[in-house]
Amino acid sequence: MWIAGAWALAQTIGDEAEMERLQNRAEEAIANGDADGAAMNSGKAALMASQLAARQQDQAIIQFYRGAEALFRAQEHAYRALALFQRAGGQPPASSGVCGTMRLARKYVRDSMRLLEEKASASIETGHLQQTHHLHAGAADWVKTIKGMSADFQCGENAVNR
Repeated sequence: MWIAGAWALAQTIGDEAEMERLQNRAEEAIANGDADGAAMNSGKAALMASQLAARQQDQAIIQFYRGAEALFRAQEHAYRALALFQRAGGQPPASSGVCGTMRLARKYVRDSMRLLEEKASASIETGHLQQTHHLHAGAADWVKTIKGMSADFQCGENAVNR
């Protein structure tokens, strides 16, 4: 029984590390101008967060991983929109596909903010609490990033579908 518990803990820690590595790869890819690679790695990190959430029993930890998953999905969609925009020539106004993808990014980042908010993380132990604060701050930054990208693409809230 102890061995099975230790294996499950080791697997979770290993998967958390892999999720972080995927996020780092996404950041490296976007820093190198590879929006497609960044989207792919963010999507994989979201999948890893979803798998980690599915293995948890504690509702606060499940909510933490769901918040991480939503943040990574927001990043994935924002990066995918950037890749589409660049492939289409990079001139605003962006296509309806780009703007629709940005709307998905906006939805996911709002979901992340809700899931990672302060009151939701009150029952999380110290280790995950620090991660929750870090992810919440990251989500707040992504709210601004997505808003800025939407403005650059001319995909405002009131923009007519193109």
